[in-house]
Amino acid sequence: MDRSAASILTEVFGYKAFRPGQERIIGHLIDGANVLAVMPTGAGKSLCYQIPALASDAITVVVSPLVALMDDQVAALRANGVPAVSIHSGMPREDQVAAWKALRAGDSSIVYLSPERLMTERMLEALTKLGVGMFVVDEAHCISKWGANFRPEYEQLSRLKERFPDSRLAAFTATADKATRADIAGKLFAGPAEIIVQGFDRPNLKLAVESKESWRRQLMAFLDDKRAVSGIVYCLSRKLTEEVAAFLCEEGFSAIAYHAGQEADIRKANQDRFMSEQAVVMVATIAFGMGIDKPDIRYVCHLNLPGSMEAYYQEIGRAGRDGLPAETLMLYGLDDIRMRRTFIDQDGEDADHKRREHKRLDALLAYCEAAECRRKALLAYFDETIEPCGNCDTCLAPPTRIDGTEQAQMVLSAIYRTGQVFGVAHIVDVLRGSENAKILERGHNALPTYGVGKEKSKRFWQVFVRQMVAAGLVTIDIQNYGGLRITETGRDLLRGEGAFAYREVPEQKPSRKRRATPAPVSDVPVDEDLLQKLKSLRLDIARSRNVPAYVVFSDATLVDMAARRPSDLDSFADVSGVGPKKLKDFGDQFLSVINA
Repeated sequence: MDRSAASILTEVFGYKAFRPGQERIIGHLIDGANVLAVMPTGAGKSLCYQIPALASDAITVVVSPLVALMDDQVAALRANGVPAVSIHSGMPREDQVAAWKALRAGDSSIVYLSPERLMTERMLEALTKLGVGMFVVDEAHCISKWGANFRPEYEQLSRLKERFPDSRLAAFTATADKATRADIAGKLFAGPAEIIVQGFDRPNLKLAVESKESWRRQLMAFLDDKRAVSGIVYCLSRKLTEEVAAFLCEEGFSAIAYHAGQEADIRKANQDRFMSEQAVVMVATIAFGMGIDKPDIRYVCHLNLPGSMEAYYQEIGRAGRDGLPAETLMLYGLDDIRMRRTFIDQDGEDADHKRREHKRLDALLAYCEAAECRRKALLAYFDETIEPCGNCDTCLAPPTRIDGTEQAQMVLSAIYRTGQVFGVAHIVDVLRGSENAKILERGHNALPTYGVGKEKSKRFWQVFVRQMVAAGLVTIDIQNYGGLRITETGRDLLRGEGAFAYREVPEQKPSRKRRATPAPVSDVPVDEDLLQKLKSLRLDIARSRNVPAYVVFSDATLVDMAARRPSDLDSFADVSGVGPKKLKDFGDQFLSVINA
């Protein structure tokens, strides 16, 4: 096939130029190389394998973890005139048969499959007869036990290199540190491969973390200027998910819950509503998110601590995929830390795996208590170095750092003298000189540390101890009902070796000062009224076709449309993201709105 990558980009997808990194990855795949690409969410990874697939006459198999993701990708390709197919258990049998016939007849050359369906002997044998030019593994971090989202069924994909030695292998992920990248490459590629790390920075995301005081008050403060946009609120438990969704509905939001305990048809209906309607809040556990390609999610809020830096990065990455400004907020408290430690310790018998997960959690806690640029701390975890970003809470309102060595020694002494078996509440009561029954019964009112911290509030000590946990001076003993234990670093400090500085703890509960989300920069003013009319038309078309709104046109395309105001089909074709098929299918409808 004599079609260049640039011509496919323009003639099929309607874009005039590649995004950073795309052309390099596409070039390697067209030249026949194996590629592992790590690209930030929203960087356009789909085009990186779709264009090489269209530049070849051979079949391309895309391995995807979710049925919904497959269907959306196929719908998006078909909207651009590409006859892709998917084959999965959620389809009627006659549709599966029709898809396979199209593939066998050469009417389609791109097929989406789950790893379970692909790795059946029957499917492998059938694909061997047809010949496969390229296998694409999406969400490739799922193949690695070093990764945060290991899926056993993905590990079977390591057999592809032996079964199809002449086929190219491409793997894509947004979430893989150095160890995970090496593990992915080792499992998938028999020989040499190009490993391309496009970078992890998402400068349009504003990052913020707060210690948890009252999730209701803090959530409402975060959402007070976001009633007209869509976002995700992540919760740790199914019960909290339902509670938060009900609370937001009472507060006038269009909020829906999503968790693995719901019936499949309810989950699908809730997901469809979130994808197609505007100003919807999805309150969800981590069961929601992978493969969600809604570009105009304007915020992600975590009401509980995520499982790791990778999980956090992946979850906030669902916001602002259109490149426009979006906000994130994470609330965390000691209960979250205790729960996360418990989950890790109950996760199987593999001691090395547990040790890695505890280290991952340690890295996330250090990020939470960062006193300098938060984005810098996040990217440093992925071996990337940047200057302070100016778009995170610690850059916009730098925290005051205070020498807390003496106070930390008070805490450590109280923990040590009470036997390293009590939780934070009891230690704080000892420091503040409380006369409750628990202290008096155990004689803790006679300890040298009893009452030494009475000039500070209970809230101060609770936040202070949390910062000590994050700094690794103290750990939470899960086996011992959440008792605080002193680490080696903490013992050194107790002996007078080293120092500890803490972030200033306001004595009053913080009130969030809202900053308006910066408006997207555009060389041409956009008529907001026209833009809303275009979005309304897009939603109507999407509903009539039973596809997500972005399949029709992305937000970025609608913004360009509203700015250019094309008056006929020729000028409409110049809008970014309008290819020949979409020009034919949708041009007249959108032009009628613009010309009106």
